[in-house]
Amino acid sequence: MNVVLIVVDTLRADHLGCYGYHRNTSPNIDALAKESVVFDTAIATAIPTHPAFATINSGQYSITHSIVAHGGTSPVPRRVPWLPAILQKHGYTTCAVDNLADWRHGFGRGFEFYIDPTSRRALSINCDNRTLNQRAIPWLEHHANEQFFMFIHYWDPHTPYLPPRAYRTLFYKDNPDQPDNHLMDALADHPLGETWRDTWFNKLGKRVTDPEYIVALYDGEIRYCDEGIAQLLKALDRLGKSKDTVVLLMGDHGEMMYRHGIFFDHHGLYDGNLHVPLIIRHPSLESRRLDVLAGNVDIAPTILDLCGVPVPEEMEGINWGPTLRRETEPDDREFIVSQECTWQMKWSIRTRTHKFILAREEDYYKTPMRELYDLRNDPNELINIAEQDPETVRSLETQLEAWIAEKMAQNGLTEDPLVAHGLSLGNRWKDKKRPAPST
Repeated sequence: MNVVLIVVDTLRADHLGCYGYHRNTSPNIDALAKESVVFDTAIATAIPTHPAFATINSGQYSITHSIVAHGGTSPVPRRVPWLPAILQKHGYTTCAVDNLADWRHGFGRGFEFYIDPTSRRALSINCDNRTLNQRAIPWLEHHANEQFFMFIHYWDPHTPYLPPRAYRTLFYKDNPDQPDNHLMDALADHPLGETWRDTWFNKLGKRVTDPEYIVALYDGEIRYCDEGIAQLLKALDRLGKSKDTVVLLMGDHGEMMYRHGIFFDHHGLYDGNLHVPLIIRHPSLESRRLDVLAGNVDIAPTILDLCGVPVPEEMEGINWGPTLRRETEPDDREFIVSQECTWQMKWSIRTRTHKFILAREEDYYKTPMRELYDLRNDPNELINIAEQDPETVRSLETQLEAWIAEKMAQNGLTEDPLVAHGLSLGNRWKDKKRPAPST
C-alpha cells in the first residue's frame, strides 16, 4: 500500500464545505471527503508548524518529542520514532515536497528524496501549489511502480493571502475601504501591523478597513489550493495508483482571523487554530464521518497500521486503523491537550463541551491567565466564563496539570518544557506596547 500525506499549512476545518462552511472554497476536497473517512473533530496538539510536524511524524506529544516552539534551536532527538524513517526501513521509497528540510532540526530524516521548490522564492511561503505539483507529479510518474510514501506540504492559505487575481474577488464583492468600519484599527499599533503592510497589504493596491475582505482572500487561497490538490489526485488516478494508495489530507494548524485581537496569524489555543481537517481515503475503507476527538499525534500510528507496519510502543497517539476498518468501535478520548510556546506560552485541555486555556506567563494581548469557554453555546470562544464557572475551571485545571505532571515524570523532566524553553518568536513582542485587555 502506498501513502500520499497532504498537509495544507494554516487550514482551518471550518472554512471547508465538508465541515459546513457557507462558501464554496473546497469543491475538490469536498468530493474527496465523500469517498473518505472524515474526522469531525481533529485537534492540533502542538502549534504552529515545527511542533505540529514533529507531532505528526513522531506520534508523540510535544512534551515527549521536545519540539515545543516554532523556530527553536533544538533538533528532533534521534531517539524519537519518525514516520518516514520507519517506512523507509520497511521498503518504502520516501519523498517530501516541502521546505522543512532544515537538517539542523532533523525533519528530513528518513526521506530518500527531499524536493524543495520554495528555495527558488525570495519568500518561501509564497511558493504556490502549482509550483509544488510541477515537482511532485513527475516524481510520482517516475516512482509509481515502487511502494512509495509521499509527503506534500501546500502553503497557499498561509499569510500573506495573495492568491492569483482571479481568486481575489471570488468571495468578496463589497468595497474593502469602508470609512465607518473600524474593526482593523487596532492593527496599526499591533507588532504585525508594519509587517503585514510591507509584505502584503501594499500589494493589494487598495486601502483595507474591512477585515472580511482579508478573510475572503484567505478563502480564495483555499479555493486555489483545492484545485492544486485535485491535480495531484487526478495524477494518482491517471497512473492507476488510487486503488492501492492511502490519501490522507489534513491541516497542520489553523488560523485566527481578527478575533481576540489576533490579526490573520496562528497563535493562541482557540479552535480557529486547533481544529483542522482530517480526511482519509482508501477503497478498502467505508466512507463515513467519525465523531471522535482525534489529534495530529494520531497520524503516524494510524498510517503505520494501514500500511501493515508495526507501531512503535513509544508512539503516544491513538491508532485509528482498526476503527477505520470497522474491526473495533471507536475508543474515544475524554479530553485532548494542546500547547503553544511560540507567540504565547500556554496549555489547553479540550473536552466535548469545554475548552480551558492555562497561561504560564502573560501574553502580549493581556488575556487572562485562565480562560474557559463553553463550546456548545459559544463555539467561537468569544465569552470567557472562567470567573462565572470556577468549579469547571478547577476540574479541568486539575486534569490538565495531572496530565502534564505525568508526562514530565515519564520523560524525566523537572520543569514544564514551555517554561524551560521560553517563547521563541514571541520574545520580539515583549518590549512592544501592548493593547488594552480585550472584552
